[in-house]
Amino acid sequence: MIKKWLSKWTAWEFLPWWLANVPVYGFWLWFAARSRHLVFFSNVNPSIPLGGAMGESKHDILRLLGPEILPKTVFVPGGQAFETVERAIAEAGIDFPLIAKPDVGERGFLVKKISSAEALKEYLLRYSVDFILQEFLAHPMEMTVLYHRFPDSRRFGITSVCIKEFLSVTGDGSSSVRRLMQKDVRAELQVQRFELESPEMLDSIPDKGETLLIEPIGNHCRGTKFLNGNHLIDRALLDAFEPVCLQLPGVLYGRFDLKCESLEALKRGEFKVMELNGVFGEPAHVYDPAFGMWRAYRDFYRHWRLLFDLSRAQLRRGVFPTRHTEALQFVRRYFRYKKQLEAL
Repeated sequence: MIKKWLSKWTAWEFLPWWLANVPVYGFWLWFAARSRHLVFFSNVNPSIPLGGAMGESKHDILRLLGPEILPKTVFVPGGQAFETVERAIAEAGIDFPLIAKPDVGERGFLVKKISSAEALKEYLLRYSVDFILQEFLAHPMEMTVLYHRFPDSRRFGITSVCIKEFLSVTGDGSSSVRRLMQKDVRAELQVQRFELESPEMLDSIPDKGETLLIEPIGNHCRGTKFLNGNHLIDRALLDAFEPVCLQLPGVLYGRFDLKCESLEALKRGEFKVMELNGVFGEPAHVYDPAFGMWRAYRDFYRHWRLLFDLSRAQLRRGVFPTRHTEALQFVRRYFRYKKQLEAL
Protein backbone atom coordinates (compact mmCIF):
# COMPACT_ATOMS: atom_id res chain seq x y z
CA MET A 1 0.00 0.00 0.00
CA ILE A 2 2.80 2.43 0.90
CA LYS A 3 4.67 1.57 -2.30
CA LYS A 4 1.54 2.21 -4.32
CA TRP A 5 0.96 5.57 -2.59
CA LEU A 6 4.56 6.67 -3.08
CA SER A 7 4.49 5.74 -6.76
CA LYS A 8 1.24 7.59 -7.37
CA TRP A 9 2.50 10.80 -5.79
CA THR A 10 6.23 10.75 -6.63
CA ALA A 11 6.52 9.09 -10.06
CA TRP A 12 5.77 11.81 -12.62
CA GLU A 13 3.85 9.61 -15.05
CA PHE A 14 1.43 8.50 -12.30
CA LEU A 15 0.65 11.96 -10.89
CA PRO A 16 -2.99 13.10 -11.19
CA TRP A 17 -3.52 14.77 -14.55
CA TRP A 18 -4.38 18.17 -13.06
CA LEU A 19 -1.23 18.19 -10.92
CA ALA A 20 1.21 16.95 -13.56
CA ASN A 21 0.03 19.70 -15.91
CA VAL A 22 0.57 22.66 -13.56
CA PRO A 23 3.67 23.85 -15.51
CA VAL A 24 1.76 23.32 -18.78
CA TYR A 25 -0.86 25.82 -17.60
CA GLY A 26 2.01 28.29 -17.34
CA PHE A 27 3.08 27.58 -20.93
CA TRP A 28 -0.48 28.20 -22.10
CA LEU A 29 -0.76 31.50 -20.21
CA TRP A 30 2.63 32.67 -21.51
CA PHE A 31 1.72 32.13 -25.14
CA ALA A 32 -1.83 33.40 -24.57
CA ALA A 33 -0.36 36.64 -23.20
CA ARG A 34 1.92 36.96 -26.23
CA SER A 35 -1.06 36.32 -28.51
CA ARG A 36 -3.43 38.51 -26.48
CA HIS A 37 -5.97 35.71 -26.77
CA LEU A 38 -6.75 32.90 -24.32
CA VAL A 39 -7.69 30.41 -27.04
CA PHE A 40 -5.13 31.53 -29.60
CA PHE A 41 -4.67 27.90 -30.64
CA SER A 42 -8.25 27.58 -31.91
CA ASN A 43 -7.35 28.93 -35.37
CA VAL A 44 -4.73 26.20 -35.88
CA ASN A 45 -7.48 23.69 -36.72
CA PRO A 46 -10.38 25.83 -37.98
CA SER A 47 -12.29 22.72 -39.11
CA ILE A 48 -12.63 21.57 -35.47
CA PRO A 49 -14.44 23.55 -32.73
CA LEU A 50 -11.83 25.23 -30.50
CA GLY A 51 -9.18 23.53 -32.63
CA GLY A 52 -9.84 20.24 -30.86
CA ALA A 53 -9.08 21.46 -27.33
CA MET A 54 -12.17 19.81 -25.83
CA GLY A 55 -15.74 18.88 -26.56
CA GLU A 56 -15.30 18.07 -30.26
CA SER A 57 -17.20 15.31 -32.04
CA LYS A 58 -14.95 12.33 -32.79
CA HIS A 59 -17.25 11.28 -35.61
CA ASP A 60 -17.09 14.68 -37.33
CA ILE A 61 -13.29 14.59 -37.22
CA LEU A 62 -13.08 11.03 -38.56
CA ARG A 63 -15.22 12.09 -41.51
CA LEU A 64 -12.35 14.33 -42.60
CA LEU A 65 -10.18 11.24 -43.17
CA GLY A 66 -10.19 8.94 -46.16
CA PRO A 67 -12.16 5.69 -45.69
CA GLU A 68 -9.13 3.57 -46.62
CA ILE A 69 -7.43 4.33 -43.29
CA LEU A 70 -10.52 4.14 -41.06
CA PRO A 71 -11.92 1.11 -39.22
CA LYS A 72 -15.56 0.29 -39.88
CA THR A 73 -17.48 2.85 -37.84
CA VAL A 74 -21.11 3.58 -36.98
CA PHE A 75 -22.46 6.71 -35.31
CA VAL A 76 -25.26 6.01 -32.81
CA PRO A 77 -27.37 8.98 -31.62
CA GLY A 78 -28.30 8.83 -27.95
CA GLY A 79 -31.59 7.06 -27.32
CA GLN A 80 -31.76 5.34 -30.72
CA ALA A 81 -33.76 2.10 -30.81
CA PHE A 82 -31.45 -0.87 -30.40
CA GLU A 83 -32.96 -2.65 -33.39
CA THR A 84 -31.79 0.29 -35.53
CA VAL A 85 -28.32 0.03 -33.98
CA GLU A 86 -28.16 -3.68 -34.77
CA ARG A 87 -29.11 -3.06 -38.40
CA ALA A 88 -26.51 -0.30 -38.71
CA ILE A 89 -23.61 -2.39 -37.41
CA ALA A 90 -24.69 -5.33 -39.57
CA GLU A 91 -24.81 -3.12 -42.67
CA ALA A 92 -21.36 -1.75 -41.79
CA GLY A 93 -20.00 -5.28 -41.49
CA ILE A 94 -18.99 -4.87 -37.84
CA ASP A 95 -18.77 -8.07 -35.80
CA PHE A 96 -18.36 -8.60 -32.07
CA PRO A 97 -16.24 -7.78 -30.21
CA LEU A 98 -16.42 -4.09 -31.03
CA ILE A 99 -15.32 -0.83 -29.41
CA ALA A 100 -17.89 1.61 -28.02
CA LYS A 101 -16.87 5.16 -27.15
CA PRO A 102 -18.77 8.40 -26.49
CA ASP A 103 -18.74 10.68 -29.51
CA VAL A 104 -17.60 13.46 -27.18
CA GLY A 105 -15.12 12.41 -24.51
CA GLU A 106 -11.50 12.32 -23.46
CA ARG A 107 -8.77 10.21 -21.87
CA GLY A 108 -10.53 6.92 -22.53
CA PHE A 109 -13.61 7.82 -20.46
CA LEU A 110 -16.36 5.17 -21.00
CA VAL A 111 -14.44 3.51 -23.85
CA LYS A 112 -15.25 -0.19 -23.69
CA LYS A 113 -14.62 -3.39 -25.61
CA ILE A 114 -17.99 -5.12 -25.94
CA SER A 115 -18.35 -8.79 -26.82
CA SER A 116 -22.07 -9.33 -27.41
CA ALA A 117 -25.28 -7.67 -28.57
CA GLU A 118 -26.77 -8.07 -25.08
CA ALA A 119 -23.82 -6.25 -23.46
CA LEU A 120 -24.00 -3.50 -26.10
CA LYS A 121 -27.72 -2.98 -25.53
CA GLU A 122 -27.19 -2.70 -21.77
CA TYR A 123 -24.30 -0.27 -22.26
CA LEU A 124 -26.18 2.04 -24.64
CA LEU A 125 -29.25 2.03 -22.39
CA ARG A 126 -27.16 3.01 -19.40
CA TYR A 127 -25.39 5.88 -21.18
CA SER A 128 -27.96 7.63 -23.36
CA VAL A 129 -25.60 9.94 -25.24
CA ASP A 130 -24.18 9.87 -28.77
CA PHE A 131 -21.78 6.97 -29.27
CA ILE A 132 -19.37 5.71 -31.89
CA LEU A 133 -19.14 1.97 -32.51
CA GLN A 134 -15.98 0.73 -34.23
CA GLU A 135 -14.74 -2.66 -35.30
CA PHE A 136 -12.16 -4.03 -32.90
CA LEU A 137 -8.83 -3.98 -34.72
CA ALA A 138 -6.71 -7.04 -34.03
CA HIS A 139 -3.51 -5.42 -35.28
CA PRO A 140 -0.70 -6.18 -32.81
CA MET A 141 0.72 -2.64 -32.57
CA GLU A 142 -1.04 0.47 -31.25
CA MET A 143 0.72 3.82 -31.58
CA THR A 144 0.25 7.57 -31.67
CA VAL A 145 1.80 9.89 -34.25
CA LEU A 146 1.72 13.67 -33.73
CA TYR A 147 2.12 15.82 -36.84
CA HIS A 148 2.02 19.47 -37.85
CA ARG A 149 2.04 21.34 -41.12
CA PHE A 150 2.25 25.02 -41.82
CA PRO A 151 -0.48 26.56 -43.98
CA ASP A 152 1.90 27.12 -46.89
CA SER A 153 1.99 23.26 -47.11
CA ARG A 154 5.75 23.26 -47.58
CA ARG A 155 6.69 22.66 -43.96
CA PHE A 156 5.58 19.34 -42.52
CA GLY A 157 6.85 17.47 -39.50
CA ILE A 158 6.26 14.65 -37.04
CA THR A 159 7.28 15.56 -33.50
CA SER A 160 6.10 12.59 -31.44
CA VAL A 161 5.75 8.85 -31.90
CA CYS A 162 4.52 6.72 -29.02
CA ILE A 163 4.38 2.93 -28.89
CA LYS A 164 1.81 1.45 -26.51
CA GLU A 165 2.43 -1.62 -24.38
CA PHE A 166 -0.84 -3.03 -23.08
CA LEU A 167 -1.37 -4.00 -19.46
CA SER A 168 -0.89 -7.75 -19.01
CA VAL A 169 0.33 -10.32 -16.49
CA THR A 170 2.18 -13.62 -16.88
CA GLY A 171 0.93 -16.51 -14.79
CA ASP A 172 3.00 -18.63 -12.41
CA GLY A 173 0.37 -21.39 -12.13
CA SER A 174 -0.66 -20.59 -8.55
CA SER A 175 -1.22 -16.83 -8.15
CA SER A 176 -4.49 -15.10 -9.00
CA VAL A 177 -4.57 -12.21 -11.44
CA ARG A 178 -5.13 -9.89 -8.49
CA ARG A 179 -1.96 -11.14 -6.80
CA LEU A 180 0.04 -10.89 -10.00
CA MET A 181 -1.14 -7.31 -10.51
CA GLN A 182 -0.17 -6.38 -6.97
CA LYS A 183 3.45 -7.28 -7.75
CA ASP A 184 3.69 -4.46 -10.32
CA VAL A 185 3.03 -0.81 -9.45
CA ARG A 186 1.50 0.07 -12.82
CA ALA A 187 -0.88 -2.88 -12.65
CA GLU A 188 -1.61 -2.43 -8.94
CA LEU A 189 -2.96 1.07 -9.59
CA GLN A 190 -5.67 -0.54 -11.72
CA VAL A 191 -6.81 -3.23 -9.24
CA GLN A 192 -9.49 -1.04 -7.65
CA ARG A 193 -11.06 -0.33 -11.05
CA PHE A 194 -11.16 -4.01 -11.95
CA GLU A 195 -12.71 -4.85 -8.56
CA LEU A 196 -15.74 -2.95 -9.87
CA GLU A 197 -15.59 -3.90 -13.56
CA SER A 198 -14.29 -7.49 -13.67
CA PRO A 199 -13.93 -9.05 -10.21
CA GLU A 200 -14.19 -12.56 -11.69
CA MET A 201 -11.12 -11.91 -13.85
CA LEU A 202 -9.11 -10.86 -10.77
CA ASP A 203 -9.88 -14.18 -9.10
CA SER A 204 -8.79 -16.32 -12.06
CA ILE A 205 -5.44 -18.14 -11.99
CA PRO A 206 -3.48 -18.12 -15.29
CA ASP A 207 -1.39 -21.15 -16.20
CA LYS A 208 2.35 -20.98 -15.67
CA GLY A 209 3.89 -18.99 -18.50
CA GLU A 210 0.49 -17.84 -19.81
CA THR A 211 0.36 -14.12 -20.67
CA LEU A 212 -3.07 -12.64 -20.01
CA LEU A 213 -4.07 -9.32 -21.61
CA ILE A 214 -5.88 -7.39 -18.89
CA GLU A 215 -6.75 -4.12 -20.62
CA PRO A 216 -7.33 -3.91 -24.41
CA ILE A 217 -7.90 -0.12 -24.41
CA GLY A 218 -4.63 1.75 -24.98
CA ASN A 219 -4.98 4.67 -22.56
CA HIS A 220 -2.32 5.65 -20.04
CA CYS A 221 -4.93 6.10 -17.33
CA ARG A 222 -5.95 2.45 -17.88
CA GLY A 223 -2.46 1.12 -17.20
CA THR A 224 -1.01 1.09 -20.71
CA LYS A 225 2.73 1.79 -20.77
CA PHE A 226 3.73 4.53 -23.22
CA LEU A 227 7.14 4.12 -24.85
CA ASN A 228 9.16 6.76 -26.67
CA GLY A 229 9.22 5.95 -30.39
CA ASN A 230 10.78 9.15 -31.69
CA HIS A 231 13.74 7.18 -33.03
CA LEU A 232 11.34 5.95 -35.71
CA ILE A 233 10.94 9.41 -37.25
CA ASP A 234 12.68 9.33 -40.61
CA ARG A 235 12.03 10.14 -44.25
CA ALA A 236 9.96 6.99 -44.78
CA LEU A 237 7.62 7.85 -41.91
CA LEU A 238 7.23 11.43 -43.13
CA ASP A 239 6.48 10.19 -46.64
CA ALA A 240 3.83 7.81 -45.29
CA PHE A 241 1.95 10.51 -43.34
CA GLU A 242 2.44 13.70 -45.32
CA PRO A 243 -0.03 12.84 -48.13
CA VAL A 244 -2.67 11.92 -45.53
CA CYS A 245 -2.18 15.10 -43.52
CA LEU A 246 -2.12 17.40 -46.54
CA GLN A 247 -5.60 16.18 -47.47
CA LEU A 248 -7.09 17.13 -44.09
CA PRO A 249 -8.89 20.43 -44.64
CA GLY A 250 -8.25 22.96 -41.89
CA VAL A 251 -6.29 20.65 -39.57
CA LEU A 252 -2.69 21.81 -39.19
CA TYR A 253 -1.88 19.99 -35.95
CA GLY A 254 -3.14 16.59 -34.85
CA ARG A 255 -2.35 13.29 -33.23
CA PHE A 256 -3.33 10.03 -34.84
CA ASP A 257 -4.26 7.14 -32.54
CA LEU A 258 -3.72 4.15 -34.80
CA LYS A 259 -3.05 0.44 -35.14
CA CYS A 260 -0.78 -1.36 -37.58
CA GLU A 261 0.67 -4.81 -38.22
CA SER A 262 4.32 -3.75 -37.83
CA LEU A 263 6.69 -0.80 -37.93
CA GLU A 264 7.48 -1.68 -41.54
CA ALA A 265 3.77 -1.57 -42.40
CA LEU A 266 3.44 1.80 -40.65
CA LYS A 267 6.19 3.29 -42.81
CA ARG A 268 4.49 1.90 -45.91
CA GLY A 269 1.38 3.84 -44.95
CA GLU A 270 -0.53 0.71 -43.94
CA PHE A 271 -2.39 1.61 -40.76
CA LYS A 272 -5.88 2.25 -39.40
CA VAL A 273 -6.76 5.46 -37.53
CA MET A 274 -9.08 5.03 -34.54
CA GLU A 275 -9.05 8.71 -33.56
CA LEU A 276 -7.57 12.02 -34.63
CA ASN A 277 -7.01 14.45 -31.74
CA GLY A 278 -6.64 18.19 -32.23
CA VAL A 279 -4.55 20.87 -30.54
CA PHE A 280 -4.63 19.20 -27.13
CA GLY A 281 -3.31 15.95 -28.56
CA GLU A 282 -0.30 15.54 -26.29
CA PRO A 283 3.15 14.34 -27.38
CA ALA A 284 2.47 10.99 -25.73
CA HIS A 285 6.10 9.78 -25.90
CA VAL A 286 6.84 11.94 -22.83
CA TYR A 287 5.04 9.39 -20.61
CA ASP A 288 7.76 6.81 -21.22
CA PRO A 289 8.94 5.88 -17.68
CA ALA A 290 12.55 6.42 -18.79
CA PHE A 291 11.92 9.83 -20.33
CA GLY A 292 11.95 11.91 -17.15
CA MET A 293 9.93 14.85 -15.89
CA TRP A 294 12.19 17.70 -17.04
CA ARG A 295 12.54 16.33 -20.57
CA ALA A 296 8.77 15.93 -20.65
CA TYR A 297 8.14 19.57 -19.72
CA ARG A 298 10.76 20.64 -22.25
CA ASP A 299 8.83 18.83 -24.99
CA PHE A 300 5.49 20.17 -23.78
CA TYR A 301 6.92 23.68 -24.04
CA ARG A 302 8.18 23.01 -27.56
CA HIS A 303 4.72 21.86 -28.63
CA TRP A 304 3.01 24.90 -27.15
CA ARG A 305 5.53 27.09 -28.98
CA LEU A 306 4.69 25.20 -32.17
CA LEU A 307 0.98 25.88 -31.64
CA PHE A 308 1.84 29.56 -31.13
CA ASP A 309 3.85 29.66 -34.37
CA LEU A 310 1.06 27.91 -36.29
CA SER A 311 -1.50 30.34 -34.87
CA ARG A 312 0.57 33.32 -36.00
CA ALA A 313 0.93 31.79 -39.45
CA GLN A 314 -2.84 31.47 -39.62
CA LEU A 315 -3.31 35.09 -38.50
CA ARG A 316 -1.17 36.24 -41.40
CA ARG A 317 -3.63 34.44 -43.69
CA GLY A 318 -6.62 36.11 -42.04
CA VAL A 319 -7.73 33.05 -40.04
CA PHE A 320 -8.61 34.27 -36.52
CA PRO A 321 -9.13 32.41 -33.22
CA THR A 322 -12.58 31.77 -31.78
CA ARG A 323 -14.00 34.79 -29.97
CA HIS A 324 -13.74 34.61 -26.20
CA THR A 325 -17.52 34.76 -25.66
CA GLU A 326 -18.12 31.93 -28.14
CA ALA A 327 -15.31 29.85 -26.63
CA LEU A 328 -16.70 30.32 -23.12
CA GLN A 329 -20.15 29.16 -24.21
CA PHE A 330 -18.65 26.08 -25.86
CA VAL A 331 -16.59 25.20 -22.76
CA ARG A 332 -19.63 25.60 -20.48
CA ARG A 333 -21.70 23.29 -22.68
CA TYR A 334 -18.95 20.71 -22.65
CA PHE A 335 -18.57 20.72 -18.87
CA ARG A 336 -22.34 20.43 -18.42
CA TYR A 337 -22.28 17.43 -20.76
CA LYS A 338 -19.30 15.89 -18.94
CA LYS A 339 -20.96 16.33 -15.56
CA GLN A 340 -24.11 14.67 -16.89
CA LEU A 341 -22.10 11.75 -18.29
CA GLU A 342 -20.16 11.22 -15.06
CA ALA A 343 -23.41 11.21 -13.10
CA LEU A 344 -24.64 8.26 -15.19
